[in-house]
Amino acid sequence: MKKKYWDYTVTAELFLEVYAAFENGELPSVKNVEDMLRSYVNDYCQDMMEQRIAEAVDPQLDFAVRIVMDSDLSDLRYLYRYGEYVSANEIGVAEFMNSLSQDEIDSMARTYTEGYRIGFINGRKDITKKKTVNIRYNLGFERMVRAAILQFREMGLEPVIYRHATHAVNKRGNAWIGFVGGNANPQYEYDHRQDQALFMDSDYVQRKLRSMQNAYEKYKDLAAVHGGPACIETFGEEPFAPVSTEGAWALNEAQQKMQVELDNESGQIVNRYIRGDERSFTIIAYPVPEIGNDFPKIFAEIVKINTLDYKQYERIQQTIIETLDTCQWVEIKGKEDNETDLIIHLHELEDVRKQTNFENCVADVNIPVGEVFTSPVLAGTGGILHVKKVYLNGLQFKDLKLVFDCGQVIDYSCANFETEEENRAYIEDNILHHHPKIPMGEFAIGTNTTAYVAAEKYGIADKLPILIAEKMGPHFAVGDTCYSWSEDTPVFNPDGREIIARDNEISILRKEDISMAYYGCHTDITIPYEELGSIRVIDEDGEGTSIIENGRFVLPGTEELNRPFEK
Repeated sequence: MKKKYWDYTVTAELFLEVYAAFENGELPSVKNVEDMLRSYVNDYCQDMMEQRIAEAVDPQLDFAVRIVMDSDLSDLRYLYRYGEYVSANEIGVAEFMNSLSQDEIDSMARTYTEGYRIGFINGRKDITKKKTVNIRYNLGFERMVRAAILQFREMGLEPVIYRHATHAVNKRGNAWIGFVGGNANPQYEYDHRQDQALFMDSDYVQRKLRSMQNAYEKYKDLAAVHGGPACIETFGEEPFAPVSTEGAWALNEAQQKMQVELDNESGQIVNRYIRGDERSFTIIAYPVPEIGNDFPKIFAEIVKINTLDYKQYERIQQTIIETLDTCQWVEIKGKEDNETDLIIHLHELEDVRKQTNFENCVADVNIPVGEVFTSPVLAGTGGILHVKKVYLNGLQFKDLKLVFDCGQVIDYSCANFETEEENRAYIEDNILHHHPKIPMGEFAIGTNTTAYVAAEKYGIADKLPILIAEKMGPHFAVGDTCYSWSEDTPVFNPDGREIIARDNEISILRKEDISMAYYGCHTDITIPYEELGSIRVIDEDGEGTSIIENGRFVLPGTEELNRPFEK
């Protein structure tokens, strides 16, 4: 286990201070105990921020890398060297990985690392400027990670691998970012997602921002050559539907505004040192044994889905884009119990021979294929987005409805809890992130019907991550556009046309006041094919051209996408 004596010392110091207060004969007041906790955070904020940022950019801090590269991975005791909780999932994945041939492992790793490399190429970013890549993964995937490290080194990239944040100063809600083990108690993590409410005030916000700025300035040379994250996600865990717990800390309205300010300013600091127009990423996902008895078959199916012929999808998606580029409006409707009724306003193209609204996305930064996506014009975009059940960032939403006007969420509801107040708070915490209004940053049409049919075959649709689910129908992201922090970098489709829809009316404000331009979040919400009535392109005369009707592709040239439904 990593010998983090400083961490042990400062937390032991806090424990002894609180313990002594209760041993002095007279019970301390609640305020006295809270003051001790606040002092702990304020005293060590700079140290904790500096440590966290160093771990994110310095390849010499190689605790996890050494476990991956030096351990006998056939002896599963290596899993316990991390100091993370090891569940049956981590053990099961490691055992399954050990059953695969080296060629199979290398192929999985190559899909992942090539996605990262091609992301730089497609974004017209120079990967040779970069020297490090942040690898994020769940315990158990070490054989694949080892192969990936060797492949990244062939590209001139050294790995930086850090643990998910544990100190309150560095945690971001209940999100785990880094290398992670099992989650012994998801409800506990959910209950403590807003513990910063204990110490969140304007002084803390400024202290944390100063600490962050100072730390990045100290490590600015390492930050400048950092390429961004390469993420291996997992899915298949038993879906988690949280309950509301009395007594859990929660940000009040004033603190919510402070959190928004903190997130906004933090994003600007990161972008100054790890520039958005120079970095990239990739994400890939695999199942864990908890998904069921068909785990080996499902894993094989996901490997197949992750390696589908991207050229075929690129060609079909080009056909969809050419139709979408003939108009400025797209209509999306649900069917049966799905109340979705949306109109999307697209940017006007000055020269359709050289310009397009939609990116032809296959399998680079977001593996697997495929989707076409754009940043809508907010003015004129509106209606109701409704999904009967969806999982976002590991949390279940039942009967989720978002109402848009002028491209921004103006009303919202779900059916997770008994009261409207609890349901609205759940959405505010986990989708809106406490912004009073938040825009539709993306509209996309997913084309991976193979993944959809596989999900239906094995009954795992409710367990798929959004990374795959977003390719299984139209989806809409609330928050920033897909081009945040790099809007001025030209992006081109394989046909040579420039994607001009990189901004909306909010992101363009960066040229006047950057604090008004970004939200620091991007949450994708997918309508599955079985809930989808139609997607139609609407021309100036109000006439429609159908891309999808009754959950099936009907646009000439897209027929191949329906074949998985026929098998």
